[in-house]
Amino acid sequence: MTNTDLSALTGDYTIDTAHSTIGFTVRHAMVTNVKGKFLDFSGSLHLDGTDPSASTASLDVKMDSIDTGSADRDGHLKSADFFKIEEFPTMTFRSTAAEAVGDDDYRITGDLTILGTTKPITIDLEFNGAAKDPFGNERVGFEGKAQILRSEWGLTWNAALETGGVLISDKIKLNFDISAIRNA
Repeated sequence: MTNTDLSALTGDYTIDTAHSTIGFTVRHAMVTNVKGKFLDFSGSLHLDGTDPSASTASLDVKMDSIDTGSADRDGHLKSADFFKIEEFPTMTFRSTAAEAVGDDDYRITGDLTILGTTKPITIDLEFNGAAKDPFGNERVGFEGKAQILRSEWGLTWNAALETGGVLISDKIKLNFDISAIRNA
């Protein structure tokens, strides 16, 4: 889609978690990527199609819902070495700014809180479109990506490799596939 008129889409939306993904990719052992996602999250959007800078987003992610396809790895990620889910059960994002940067491209900046540490991140988003589904729900879709350094949030556990390098990269690629339903 290009040059979409978003003015008709102005309103409040709830993220449809059954049709959305909050995921990540991390380099493992310097040779491959491991992908994961969070299965339990909630969020909301306020879209202002006339003035995108007035748009907002919030997201709450339950850290014990991490899923990398390996129960042992997931257990390690939930432990005190990483997410300390007993003490910090939720990761949050709260937007602080939004801007249009191209035809269907947007940038949202906000505060990401992990392990009680809050740092700003910027997410590049592409508007995928709007539709009315067969159940009468008005939907919008966005695809997004961002990169963070996990060490900035205190996620520093690692192991040296015999051949040089480390087991887990500091750089984490975040990806978002969001479907949101307009609130009644």
